[in-house]
Amino acid sequence: MSDLMKEGITIVEDLYKSREPVPEMKAIYFMTPTAKCVDAFICDFKLKPKYKAAYVYFTDYCSDELFNKMKQSCAKYIRICKEINISFLPQESQVFTCDNPGAFRSIYSPHCRQDKGKTLETLAAQIVTLCATLDEYPGIRYKKETVFDDTTLDNAKQLAALVDSKLAQHYEMDDNGKKKVRQLLIVERGFDPVTPILHELTYQAMAYDLVQIKNDTYKYKSKDGSEKEALLNENDELWVKLRHMHIAEVSEQIPKLVKEISATKKQPDSKILKYWFIYQQQKTVHLNLTEDCMGHFQKNVEKLCKAEQDLAVGSDVEGQKVKDPMRTLLPVLLHPHNTYDKIRAVLLYIFSINGTTEENLNKLIQHVKIEEDREFILNWKELGVPIISSSSLFSQRRSTRRDRSQEETYNLSRWTPVIKDIMEVSKDVHKGHVDPPVSLLHAPSARQKHKASSQDERRSGSRLIVFVLGGISYSEMRCAYQVTQSVKSCEVIVGSSHIVTPVELLDDIQHRPVSFLKD
Repeated sequence: MSDLMKEGITIVEDLYKSREPVPEMKAIYFMTPTAKCVDAFICDFKLKPKYKAAYVYFTDYCSDELFNKMKQSCAKYIRICKEINISFLPQESQVFTCDNPGAFRSIYSPHCRQDKGKTLETLAAQIVTLCATLDEYPGIRYKKETVFDDTTLDNAKQLAALVDSKLAQHYEMDDNGKKKVRQLLIVERGFDPVTPILHELTYQAMAYDLVQIKNDTYKYKSKDGSEKEALLNENDELWVKLRHMHIAEVSEQIPKLVKEISATKKQPDSKILKYWFIYQQQKTVHLNLTEDCMGHFQKNVEKLCKAEQDLAVGSDVEGQKVKDPMRTLLPVLLHPHNTYDKIRAVLLYIFSINGTTEENLNKLIQHVKIEEDREFILNWKELGVPIISSSSLFSQRRSTRRDRSQEETYNLSRWTPVIKDIMEVSKDVHKGHVDPPVSLLHAPSARQKHKASSQDERRSGSRLIVFVLGGISYSEMRCAYQVTQSVKSCEVIVGSSHIVTPVELLDDIQHRPVSFLKD
């Protein structure tokens, strides 16, 4: 509100709610181009105008049908009508979402697929507004996914084709659009089932997994016992510097970073006290949050992490191959961990052997006591992840990963998200250094674009946009910053329908509609 007040906007109201007329004031309408919004807008001017004039800004392309409806009903009151292409949420400096958690169930739930086409259309339109806002006309690639029974999961392909078509339409209409050569890569959630269910020990991912944080708001108790709230976003400079650090480093870095940030702020004497107070508040917030994270870690998570990492990586800390994954899993099942933690461990076991037998799976389900909720595990097949193997001889088949044996890691954080491999390969492909693996990159159309020269690359830098269909984890978000930092000349932006924590993803996987439960 303070930002809006500076621009002379004194009232912000909901379009759908009953409002008092203010006929002496002009109104800015910021809305999505839907029939519901347009009808509400027309109601404001149809009989007795609520405002002196209307300045209309649509988040996305408005259809001719809706535009003409507005024009016929209240054209004389409309001073401006613009499409500003921002039908997405810029979550962080390199992360966006479509703010659509329901997309996962619409696309992957066997009980909700009647909405899939509409959901993909909506997501495609939102991605196009992102490209338009960034002034990008990227070449589009998608990662091919093959389901365990040899049929192909083609949601990424469908979305890529829709985005390609809508981008062409957008730039055909927009004469001012500066077309650049960049890359947009679309992958489905099933491309890496491991990362979003692992216990992560980097600060942001760990905090959102273990601590109750709702709408980016962390609640904690101050020394005097009163309840406080803190918003974890990029206005908090300390959060930005800490969020991708390993939890082992965070506590000792907090006081150092507060001093560092304070020293870089050249403020007049009148503001020094104000900023000192802000940084002390941030310091208190993160010391509390770190303490909360470490409390959970020492209580339960530390015992889980070694087993999870061994199952995910396929080898132990010494680099010895895990020959019997069941032996790694058993201590987790025998310990009184909560049900979600046991489900996560069972899934990592199943992923590590590329699917298990139905008999073995039933035993695991009984052991975890989820006989009535076996969808937590079985429904991963809808994402193209093998759960039941027809063979009684399990094979630990793993896709080829980048060699990271020379990289420094913590023993309980050896796993690297697959999306980091994809970003690095795609970045190299885009620069012309390597050929794309056939299984990785596919184009939705034969449209070819001019390839930038190396001189263009150096002058403008390259940009890679990666979209994860069905939810992105905080660990995967971190990879965008890491690859950007390591490459310098290539900026990586990641996005998804929404951001997921491990428990939220499992709840989405397990979801059964009420009507289904009654049957």
